[in-house]
Amino acid sequence: MSEAEHLSGALATDRVVIRPWRVEEADRFYDMRRRIEVARWIGGRPMQTRTEAVELIERNLAQLAATPSFGCWAVVLRSTGVPAGSVLFKPLPNGDGELEIGWHLHPDSWGRGLATEAAAALLQRGLTDGVPEVWAVAHLDNDRSARVCRKLGMRLLGVTHRWYSDPSLMFWISGQPDQLPSLKPDGPAPTPGRGA
Repeated sequence: MSEAEHLSGALATDRVVIRPWRVEEADRFYDMRRRIEVARWIGGRPMQTRTEAVELIERNLAQLAATPSFGCWAVVLRSTGVPAGSVLFKPLPNGDGELEIGWHLHPDSWGRGLATEAAAALLQRGLTDGVPEVWAVAHLDNDRSARVCRKLGMRLLGVTHRWYSDPSLMFWISGQPDQLPSLKPDGPAPTPGRGA
């Protein structure tokens, strides 16, 4: 791990290294973000060109250089050195500084617990560093992400429109056992079997 990667918040778990994406990994990044099965969950259109991947990696690197605690990192398999996807820890859009944890993995890495492992490491670092609470949002029908949130110990509070235009499941966690969420959902969580 380079000094720049260390300063940009790199972490390691049993199976993955969480470190900044590298420009030379743009093909893998593009291959992940060009897929509709990935793009549909992160609120965007599939990437159209490798150039978009390079530009986004460069923006992520600049953001990490400016604020090393917040951004988007690669989740790299220790066994192969291949990025499985991304994990992020950043302020939510249109909020008042609320922090979001999130992830998106290449479909060839789904179903192996890698999102949970990477997000747990990043979440633990944030809470250890004194972040009072962390949020996660997921599309109402994103059962995979809802399961990851639950495995992380996050509590489903309900549905919100606070940060994104589409309704989202609102998950929350705090490092303090007696703390209550600072925000409330707009409505109740969906009935089990219909969404989360």
